[in-house]
Amino acid sequence: MPAVLWLLFGVVMTVGVGVSPAQATRANHYDFFIKETKVTRLCHKKTILAVNGQFPGPTIYARKGDVVVVNVYNQGNKNITVHWHGVNQPRNPWSDGPEYITQCPIQPGANLTYRIIFSEEEGTLWWHAHSDFDRATVHGAIVIHPKRGSAYPYPKPHKEIPIILGEWWNADVDKLLKGIQKTGGDVNISDANTINGQPGDLFPCSKHGTFRMLVEHGKTYLLRVINAGLANELFFAVAGHRLTVVGTDASYLKPFTVETIVISPGQTTDVLLKADRAAAMDGSGNSRYYMAARTFSTNTVIPFDNTTATAILEYMDAPPSTGWPDFPNLPAIDDIASATAYTTQLRSLVTKDHPVDVPTHVDEHMLVTIAINVIPCGPNRMCAGPKGNRLAASLNNVSFVNPTVDILDAYYHSIRGVYEPNFPNKPPFFFNFTGPNPQLEQAFTKRGTKVKVVKYGTVVEVVFQDTAILGAENHPMHLHGFSFYVVGRGFGNFDRNKDPATYNLVDPPYQNTVSVPKAGWAAIRFRAANPGVWFMHCHFERHMVWGMETVFIVKNGKTPDSKMMRPPPNMPKC
Repeated sequence: MPAVLWLLFGVVMTVGVGVSPAQATRANHYDFFIKETKVTRLCHKKTILAVNGQFPGPTIYARKGDVVVVNVYNQGNKNITVHWHGVNQPRNPWSDGPEYITQCPIQPGANLTYRIIFSEEEGTLWWHAHSDFDRATVHGAIVIHPKRGSAYPYPKPHKEIPIILGEWWNADVDKLLKGIQKTGGDVNISDANTINGQPGDLFPCSKHGTFRMLVEHGKTYLLRVINAGLANELFFAVAGHRLTVVGTDASYLKPFTVETIVISPGQTTDVLLKADRAAAMDGSGNSRYYMAARTFSTNTVIPFDNTTATAILEYMDAPPSTGWPDFPNLPAIDDIASATAYTTQLRSLVTKDHPVDVPTHVDEHMLVTIAINVIPCGPNRMCAGPKGNRLAASLNNVSFVNPTVDILDAYYHSIRGVYEPNFPNKPPFFFNFTGPNPQLEQAFTKRGTKVKVVKYGTVVEVVFQDTAILGAENHPMHLHGFSFYVVGRGFGNFDRNKDPATYNLVDPPYQNTVSVPKAGWAAIRFRAANPGVWFMHCHFERHMVWGMETVFIVKNGKTPDSKMMRPPPNMPKC
């Protein structure tokens, strides 16, 4: 692997931050240049932000336990930050990246050095911008291999291929964001889903750029699938081939084989594909097969991107075929039953080399309601939301407001007035959260910058409860700084007297992003043994912009290795 991977992103970092032998097996350095780049999709040419001129951006490679240094140079025309999604960053929130949470943004012409500390992660993660809607084009894969001398818990594949699922807008995403901030309405849907930046053969002017994966008969390939989209959960399948799921969110799973996977924004899934289509070898069948990604929508009342992105798997050692590639059978757009059947199969591997440590005792219980809301538009004004109000979103009826000074800096330097340390452990009022036709009065929420403060080592259980306010739907909830065990999921209102009896405390999946079921709930547990300031939010981008988020502040422990690192020099100023 080269010591430096040149990336053009409009943000660049300086090389040369030292890493002690105790912190890493080796240090890798990357330079990210973030800048405007012209691209063409769907017959439409426009300028986007991209890293090192690439869309999607470059892949970062590491081994478990490495520290990677990324020098980000902002050569664009707007503020930006970068987040290393799913990397726990032990004791190092300074390099986590969310704007106004752990840092002020990198201004145009400035640069910042991020130190990415890999600890328990092994598998596939990703990096992306964490400012405005910039992650629509500013994102890329992170591949974490086992430590030297260790091996995968399955036969080594012939090749490993990142498959990044995303979305494409012909419009300028910055203008889309400014539009909803002005009008208080919803975001226009994307014009296409994409696979590795391309919408595929089903779209005009796209066939030439369709991603092609070349395979040899009899070989096994590891597909590292990432959903980098802003708004769409997706079904993904490869025609004529079954997929063996072996990992999610950089954690190994008990293998299981399916026709189709479902993947939410923020999540990653590792699947093995065996190139075993013998019919293609003798010319009696097709040598090309579509891989396809189509939206999975749990709320079809609101507009959604009803498109299917395609790429092509092609056998190099088979006679060429002249017809269209075979197409996979994807579930219906709103097939919740298929998605649920898939999700229930996610179970941690649990071996000597890959054990689990599921907390059985909980110190702090939280019930967190998820809602789409409204707030009044203002005196003598009408907004584009319901009944002339402004659309908002909340956790426990608090619609989060970004401060003007980042919370980490305020916490570390005891700056008053930046946040309130009283995010509630339960919603302010109880009702039939998932019942039909909730009253409009229940849709109103209040804004605030409220955070949850916990002591080091506290075992936290969060039950995310979806609500039917302005429409029930799935929500991919992501927690920075931690992976967590998804110990339970269900439909309807969570019953604290009955539902914990259904928890899986033996081999639950270990994830950093959980899809909370439509009109249902999901329970996660984690041990707060990572001091710092850690963001928690919905990975539907418009929901986050509307305020569906909060922050965990984990206090320092008593020992040196349970305290936050000191801030690095040259952090950006607000």
